[in-house]
Amino acid sequence: MKKYDVVTAFDFCVDFLMDLGTTEPEFGQKEKLVNNYGLEMGGSACIFACQCAKLGLSVTGTGVAGTDSFGAFMFDCLTRGGVDTAHIRTETDKTALTLCLNKTGGDRGMLTYMGAMDTIQAAWLEELLPQTRHLHICSYYILKNLQAGYPAILQKAKSLGTTVSLDTNWDPEEKWDGGIRDILQYVDVFLPNENELMSITGKDNVQDALRYAGGFVPVIAVKCGAKGAYAYCQGTIYKCAAMEIEVADTVGAGDSFNGGFIYGYLNGYSVEECLKFGTTCGSLNAAKHGGTAGQPRLEELGIKIRSSE
Repeated sequence: MKKYDVVTAFDFCVDFLMDLGTTEPEFGQKEKLVNNYGLEMGGSACIFACQCAKLGLSVTGTGVAGTDSFGAFMFDCLTRGGVDTAHIRTETDKTALTLCLNKTGGDRGMLTYMGAMDTIQAAWLEELLPQTRHLHICSYYILKNLQAGYPAILQKAKSLGTTVSLDTNWDPEEKWDGGIRDILQYVDVFLPNENELMSITGKDNVQDALRYAGGFVPVIAVKCGAKGAYAYCQGTIYKCAAMEIEVADTVGAGDSFNGGFIYGYLNGYSVEECLKFGTTCGSLNAAKHGGTAGQPRLEELGIKIRSSE
């Protein structure tokens, strides 16, 4: 029996959320008013981990926080979310921070200060592999310090029977490489959004991109925002509509989707069921402000629990 269901590399980051409404930022020292603001736990892996924990999975990870008040805030958020923080390091650099500019309609822009985030070491993650059933990788293009180590990490994961999921998130340089094609062969579940999937595969529509990526990865689930999500497995494309909700913001919706999908995957549900779980988690997340406030617990998903869970 493994100690953890899921291990991840934490992209330790605080989100400073600003609700712009219809206001457009403008330079030239022009001051404009916005609707609201908030300080929330950020980081794709951190939000994903909290969703997994709320669904009853045992989750931990390694990463680096600063020895500042934002670092303490992140530790507190993860602990309250049910995530094991025993393997997180601290250092004197600042905790990473992302300014999220949210517009009416769900679109957003993001500006990130990296701080201590990308000082995580591949060896720390590799040390945790024997203790887990599943490894989740995200922020691939942000955590560059890990890129060179991933082939060895994933080869070890496969030798241990550990399954692997990947959500690259956006590439700030928009090069869409960084060795990504070298590691897809080790990935069991690929979890991009539609723009990331098309950028990585070089295809101009989701269906063609799914079929192309399906030549490398057994299961693919792609997030399409208000349009819902698609999945692809063994030549079949599945679709699930998003829930009809009033969107508060979309911060963390994709990461919560990932948590719901991986919960289903690790508990032996069908791809179609996993897609529904993921879509429900992502939709409910978007109904509340911040990355974790709207995340559902297991009883809120309407899942008929299997005796083995």
